[in-house]
Amino acid sequence: MNKLVKKFWKSEDGVTALEYGLIAGLIAVVIAVSVGHLGTELDAVFTNITSQITSAV
Repeated sequence: MNKLVKKFWKSEDGVTALEYGLIAGLIAVVIAVSVGHLGTELDAVFTNITSQITSAV
């Protein structure tokens, strides 16, 4: 029984899975923030293009 507890305590499989989960979550947050910022920038660009075309016509 003592060997089983020591083996379980030293096992790093669960820790590795947890680390991969945290990394995946962090990447998802970075992507969400980037897409949100990119969407705002694209909205400004297209608004500018629309106003330039409207004033030219």
